[in-house]
Amino acid sequence: MPRVKSTPVTKNRRKKIIKLAKGYYGSKHTLYKVANQAVMKSFMYAYRDRRNKKRDFRRLWITRINAAARMNGLSYSRLMHGLKLAEIEVNRKMLADLAVTDTQAFTQLADLAKKAIAK
Repeated sequence: MPRVKSTPVTKNRRKKIIKLAKGYYGSKHTLYKVANQAVMKSFMYAYRDRRNKKRDFRRLWITRINAAARMNGLSYSRLMHGLKLAEIEVNRKMLADLAVTDTQAFTQLADLAKKAIAK
């Protein structure tokens, strides 16, 4: 008696992978073996990039804060040091948002940082 290779369980498992590979180029969305490799790789990229996204946003915020701080005569590190001395706890996300949307408020924070450094 020959071995059965096309059970419903196997078909469903393969169909699931092919469905995940929808939109992939060439044989990556039709052939199971190639599609499985592509889907596994895409899962690896997704896992890695969920962590890298946090890193990338922090870099963006720091860049924006640095640009706004330099307009106020401070470097990024001096601004952050001054805010720490003035005991002002504002996270980088909010500082970057202030730098882009409300420059007056950011200027006031920069002035407070300058005063704290001068003391």
